[in-house]
Amino acid sequence: MNPHILHTDVQEYIIQNSDQPINVNKLILAGSPFSNVTVQELAQQIIGRSKAKQKLPTWFSCTNIYYPPGLNLEQTSSEITARYKSQQIHGHTLIDLTGGFGIDDYFFTKVFKKVIHCEMNEELSTIASHNFGILQTDNVKSLCGDGIEILKGLDTVDWIYIDPSRRHESKGKVFFLEDCLPNVPEHLDFLLSKSTNILIKTSPLLDISSGIKSLKNIKEIHVVAVENEVKELLWFIEKGYENELEIKTVNLQKKGNQEFDFIFFEESQLTLNLSEPKKYLYEPNAAIMKSGGFTSVSNHLSAPKLHRNSHLYTSDELITFPGRRFEIIASFPYQKKILAKTNINKANITTRNFQESVSVLRKKFKIKDGGQDYLFFTTDCNDQKIVLQCKKVDL
Repeated sequence: MNPHILHTDVQEYIIQNSDQPINVNKLILAGSPFSNVTVQELAQQIIGRSKAKQKLPTWFSCTNIYYPPGLNLEQTSSEITARYKSQQIHGHTLIDLTGGFGIDDYFFTKVFKKVIHCEMNEELSTIASHNFGILQTDNVKSLCGDGIEILKGLDTVDWIYIDPSRRHESKGKVFFLEDCLPNVPEHLDFLLSKSTNILIKTSPLLDISSGIKSLKNIKEIHVVAVENEVKELLWFIEKGYENELEIKTVNLQKKGNQEFDFIFFEESQLTLNLSEPKKYLYEPNAAIMKSGGFTSVSNHLSAPKLHRNSHLYTSDELITFPGRRFEIIASFPYQKKILAKTNINKANITTRNFQESVSVLRKKFKIKDGGQDYLFFTTDCNDQKIVLQCKKVDL
């Protein structure tokens, strides 16, 4: 961490350049106008502040915030998801074993009397500690070192928070908690000896079923999406908990959050109701899609599915639904001559349980993107390929 970056003239330069479109190559070629700050260091701060405008508005609005390398900033929680986590737990003391840039811990300080921020990377630990001071957060303590080792020297705490990082990128998209640092399943018994409550944040790429097999005493799993993009999975563990596991899905939106909860082990026991298209059509949000609670959605909301694998729902009466809602204008078999008669040349196309891609369908039927019409190419309960012409229903 270069303290010269915090000088007034350097900060003014960073603010000026990050408040406009950034041309990194041009910036680097121009060189640094400051003898004690390299152009690479300036670029890191300018790019970091620019990214923080949407992701971390509290940090963006403060002067003298020090930004870490791009990868650290990319991996950190957004402000909206960090705030959500802080609304789920509270207590006297929380220890974050993988503190990183400290976004989550800043919000945890609002609901805990004491927060311990552990970070193995010395520079990142120093940066987070500096920023806590800038943000006037005086109930957090930053410690540089292995969080597991630091925890060994402490008494019990109310909550342990962990955001394990993947060790192996070569295994593809699906990964396991055992592939991460720290290895939570390996240390779980020790962690439960130090706290009754553990919160684990993982990437949405983690398979929920594999995570359940790797852990124990899981009370809740939250699938958190922001504007219909799943950002993280939250695993709430309570020592000794053996009751039903609840899955909570939330899609955080500016226009109002969408929430749906269900019992994980009930999902496979429920009877699935199917139906031909009725008056309204519903498309689940991304959090629902990740959770796998498709039959629970149908049963709890009294909205049968069009097909077991289509993940589209229908009803005669308009209902509140965790996703997009549409009024069905027309339903017809998937035949080129029938679709041609509709004279639709511009529409939003979605495929669900359908053999052809959106790009192929656009080219095949010469349909441009956009407009007020929504076309769903899917399979109905009779295993017939159909097209649903719809209009979107506003919330």
